[in-house]
Amino acid sequence: MRALLVTSVGITCAAALTLPLAAPALSAPATHSASARPPSLSPESPGSGPPSARTEAAPDEANEANREGEAGERGEGGALEVPEAAPPRTGEPRAAELAGSTQSLPLEPLAAPSDRSVGPAASGQGLDRRTARPFSLVGVVWDDAEAELHGTVQVRTRATGGTSWSDWQDVETHNAEHAADPGSAERASGAVRGSTAPLWVGDSDGVEVRVRPEAADPQHPAAAAPLPAGLRLELVDPGADPAPEPGLGASPGRTVTPAAFAGNPVPPTVTTAVPEVLTAESAATSAVNADLAPLGAAVIPALTKAETEEEAAIVAAGAKPYIGPRPKIITRKGWGADEKLRERNFAYTKSVKAAFVHHSATGNNYTCKQAPSVLRSIYRYHVKSSGWRDFGYNFAVDKCGNIYEGRAGGVAKAVLGAHTLGFNTNTMGVAVLGTYSSTNPPAAAVTAVSKLTAWKLGLFGANPKGKVTLVSGGSGKYAKGKKVKMNVISGHRNAFATECPGARLYKKLGKARTSSAKLQGR
Repeated sequence: MRALLVTSVGITCAAALTLPLAAPALSAPATHSASARPPSLSPESPGSGPPSARTEAAPDEANEANREGEAGERGEGGALEVPEAAPPRTGEPRAAELAGSTQSLPLEPLAAPSDRSVGPAASGQGLDRRTARPFSLVGVVWDDAEAELHGTVQVRTRATGGTSWSDWQDVETHNAEHAADPGSAERASGAVRGSTAPLWVGDSDGVEVRVRPEAADPQHPAAAAPLPAGLRLELVDPGADPAPEPGLGASPGRTVTPAAFAGNPVPPTVTTAVPEVLTAESAATSAVNADLAPLGAAVIPALTKAETEEEAAIVAAGAKPYIGPRPKIITRKGWGADEKLRERNFAYTKSVKAAFVHHSATGNNYTCKQAPSVLRSIYRYHVKSSGWRDFGYNFAVDKCGNIYEGRAGGVAKAVLGAHTLGFNTNTMGVAVLGTYSSTNPPAAAVTAVSKLTAWKLGLFGANPKGKVTLVSGGSGKYAKGKKVKMNVISGHRNAFATECPGARLYKKLGKARTSSAKLQGR
């Protein structure tokens, strides 16, 4: 597959930069080979290289062992990190504390079930009830990204400070189809691991997990399929929400609207410009949206259709006349992404010909106020636990209809994601936060998908009600190189043999196509 790996921006690689918030647009970055992994982390090469092994939490937390002394912090390649062994990069003062953390616990053999009717006689793996540092999202990973987990994963948790335990909750094990394409630089990095879907459990400090293999042969149910090697339980703490920054993105005399979420009170607008310290990585992520919002903005504001068409003449000259009004988009800055987690380079594809709709399969037990925490947890799980270069989806939508910037690189650009195995090239991935197999998606979420696709597909001249022919990069449904005709707005299951985006959300895609096309003026 072809993609462009582009340096983030030409900003000196200091740990933090004091930048005027009304900065001019930065020059276009240099390109790199799509197949080569970036070569260095030197201060003179700010746009190159994946993040080095970093402290996953504050030093006092990272040195705290669990009750068995075997929990550790997940580093690059799956190694357990010792914070003192990860010095800061040259020229970068070490941060006192990074937001969020990941506890990685190796699973242990479990006793074989006494009731043979529940499955094979094999014992499986897991962990008995135990106390852990606070976490809000869980998942299970293993060494080989090509290996599948043929079995079930269940967890139960204890709310922080509480005494009662939740019921057993199922974790979605079929997650390999949400990934970078075979043969891509991201897939071939050596850092990618097999993983379940993550599950949001809310603020918790106790956990129990069990992984049971399924029968290798339905005719001989006593024989169990082997479990993948290196099974580990990942406990993700998203960290605190970003502090309100009422002057964020302001320039002298300009009114700025801070990040606001549907269903929550909107803070008053302010007009005072407040200088802000941005890290090199944060500035880079924001700079690629410089045509749409000031540097450091927490929100890219909505525009009318006329304003969008005027803007499109600058950012996408071929978009007129069919483009929907730009919706409000909460940036990575707005939901609190730690930009030092992701790989520094941005990856692009040529165009956006189609949109694949997903559900995150993280469960529906979150409030819209918690959505930024859910996103930070998924982001950390994708990067630190699963070994991906960044958040997998290009955009996310919560149950209240808030739209979020996903993978870094610019919301108006053709950013290469890791969302639909075999079909990441020339497409975008939109994840609706939640699980919609047997639960209807909220109308606000479906409407948000329509608004987002009307605008983003319109930038690239795509008709939401149309068809498009895509070339498979290799998936469980279509062989590599096969040309496949699909709807421009498709569900993940159209590209891969998967249940995603859930039967109930999938049924709403027809409505989303019609609404999206209408917003474009078709």
